[in-house]
Amino acid sequence: MPFKKIPKTTVPLVKVWEHKAQKCGLLHSVYAVNGDKYTGEWLDNKKHGKGTQVWKKAGTIYDGDWKNGKRDGYGTLSHMDSTTDDYIRLYCGGWKNDKKDGFGTHFYSQTSWYEGEWLEGQRSGWGRMYYSNGDVYEGEWLEDKHHGQGMLRFADDNRYEGCWKQGKKHGPGKFFFLNKGQLYEGVWKDGVAKYGTVSDFGRKEASSPTTYPLPKVCLKDMNAVLMDSSALVEEHSDGA
Repeated sequence: MPFKKIPKTTVPLVKVWEHKAQKCGLLHSVYAVNGDKYTGEWLDNKKHGKGTQVWKKAGTIYDGDWKNGKRDGYGTLSHMDSTTDDYIRLYCGGWKNDKKDGFGTHFYSQTSWYEGEWLEGQRSGWGRMYYSNGDVYEGEWLEDKHHGQGMLRFADDNRYEGCWKQGKKHGPGKFFFLNKGQLYEGVWKDGVAKYGTVSDFGRKEASSPTTYPLPKVCLKDMNAVLMDSSALVEEHSDGA
């Protein structure tokens, strides 16, 4: 019977051992030298699929989706309360490339939180922000600031509805002084009211109404006056 010679493998043993050591599929907890821990799925030695990451030094934990080693999909980020040793939820929602992305809710404190759209870790799109002082903003955002159309309702129920730019009132808008029963309609620039009209609005229901109602002012062409005022404001802005 002829002897069959088995050819030697051309792959070095170190490569074979490295391939066998690659993390792939569902594994038990994997610990880092700094105390961090990951439990979940892997693909090509990267966190991929469902998994839970604990950062020991920072005291935070993420539970959710991973893609190529980064948080991607839907997940919850929590932080440990040093007084109770319980985890408190910080953010719950969408992720992309390790940053908040899509729709999600971020809890800044027990009395302050944001629910809405995110883009690359910043509030961008539509969203509602509840502030700790009782104010509520609902509308458009860009790079963590009010930008576009939005309404800011103050704790005393007064509110502003209109345009925003980089976190400031900018453009046409209305300010409702519901405590006094008045309405201001006008144009803002960099958070400052430039021109507009004031009229009575709900004086009978107001908590602190003005002593006397505003007299009616009649103009033949109110729009023309507002347009002239707008042009004057733009002229001074260009000159500055």
